[in-house]
Amino acid sequence: HFIRAREYGQSQLEYRAKLRSTKRRDIKEGRGPVAPRVDLELETLLQILNEERFVTCHSYRQDEINMLMHVADSLGFRLNTFTHILEGYKVADKMAEHGAGGSSFSDWWAYKYEVKDAIPYNGAVLHNQGVITAFNSDDAEMARRLNQEAAKAYKYGRVPEVEALKFVTLNPAKLLHIDHKTGSLKSGKDADVVVWSDHPLSINAKAEQTFVEGVRCFDVDRDLELREAMRRERARLTNKMYNAEKSSGAGSLKRPSERIQSHYHCDTLTDENR
Repeated sequence: HFIRAREYGQSQLEYRAKLRSTKRRDIKEGRGPVAPRVDLELETLLQILNEERFVTCHSYRQDEINMLMHVADSLGFRLNTFTHILEGYKVADKMAEHGAGGSSFSDWWAYKYEVKDAIPYNGAVLHNQGVITAFNSDDAEMARRLNQEAAKAYKYGRVPEVEALKFVTLNPAKLLHIDHKTGSLKSGKDADVVVWSDHPLSINAKAEQTFVEGVRCFDVDRDLELREAMRRERARLTNKMYNAEKSSGAGSLKRPSERIQSHYHCDTLTDENR
């Protein structure tokens, strides 16, 4: 497919060259060159070959990582990021030579066959070989605590604390090519900031304030105020309902009920569709 994409790109170049050399009158009268048929699949692959589109590849085992790097090297393009990359430690030197980054789980292993060789030192090995390394998670709950995941780079491999924190800040931004906007505290960048109550890599650290593009989105003191306001409002509404029921007679008010919408399948049988 990549070879076809290269040929497709060459046909586009030839078409543009012919178009430039064709008189405008001939083009208006329909005697111009015929444009190659648009192929969206080949367009995408051509963007990869021209390094206009970055490749992020899901991977686990070293054989598939090696295979794709060989394909990329033979065709002259670079793979941007290998994700999960749990056997990256086996080919970290080759990844560094190729120029690929790695976005890995911190310490997951042995939960399915293709990760049976995974080790918790993977991130440290990748980092020490010069690979831009990040930690990620497929789990929404764990993704809320990536600062603790970053701490595992220090626990397993003694990656320096500042470098370990970059696994979930600056390095992911580099892999996404947005490090000119975010990922670190620097003049001119988006003010995406977390204020922690303790060392960010500590399990005791709690987010006290968060800012997105300079706008405060969370403040722990304000959060406590809002929780108290909600508690008072809930109590007010509860008392109002209780007093209304007392004044109108017991049993005259109905409890609120949730309206559940049915989810119909092709084999659902109800009175409506019999």
